[in-house]
Amino acid sequence: MANEAPISLSIDRGIAVATLCRPPVNAIDDAWVERLNRVLDAVESDEQVRVLWIRSEQRVFCAGADLAFMRQRFATAEGRREMIAFTRRLQQVYARIEHSPRVSLAEIGGAALGGGFELALACDLRVVADEARVGLPEARLGLLPAAGGTQRMTRICGEALARRLILGAEVVQGAEAGGLGLAQWHAPAAQLREVAGGIAERLAALPSAALRESKRCIGAALDARLDGYEIELEGSGTLLALQQTQERVRRFLERDAS
Repeated sequence: MANEAPISLSIDRGIAVATLCRPPVNAIDDAWVERLNRVLDAVESDEQVRVLWIRSEQRVFCAGADLAFMRQRFATAEGRREMIAFTRRLQQVYARIEHSPRVSLAEIGGAALGGGFELALACDLRVVADEARVGLPEARLGLLPAAGGTQRMTRICGEALARRLILGAEVVQGAEAGGLGLAQWHAPAAQLREVAGGIAERLAALPSAALRESKRCIGAALDARLDGYEIELEGSGTLLALQQTQERVRRFLERDAS
């Protein structure tokens, strides 16, 4: 098992399924980060992929940093500096997911804590099992969620709620997470894979260029340095120039006129 990849990848009909498969809790270490980067390389090089669906084959989605990895580095000043460098690498790979032109979906079937929940927050969409536990409880250890957690949680659910959850080191159940805006959907664990699969299939049926340009515009809305309205016009021009778009719009207009 030690020689097996901690994340597997399969691609079918426009959906890339990245399955976290490092028992028992999909703990994060250097090899895990390297493998996630390779998975993203494969996804981004395949023009047929519209959706990246991240899920787990373990009872836990991802419990965060590997404890043995942390123990090894925590004992010395040099090791602690390496922990900062490792966190930077984690930030970078999560940023690749966030900024990828592919739409990303996290299926959270079990606990997603610390760096594990930061992975889910880097995705565009999240569906969580009612019974799952999610949160960024690093403050309990005198730490903070530094792989992008403070930034993304604040953008996703707002300042007040981010302060409550991060400063209070709260872990919430999946059903509550849905109500708080941390996930767009929630479902009983027994139904989660079916629900997630339905979402992924619906997204994969949409034109990849429309998804890419829409995602770019949403990103612009979150960046005060960018003119999101102008980027909307640029994106519209790009899409209207595509033959696929012209054919889809023509069919829609002809159907509406009949």
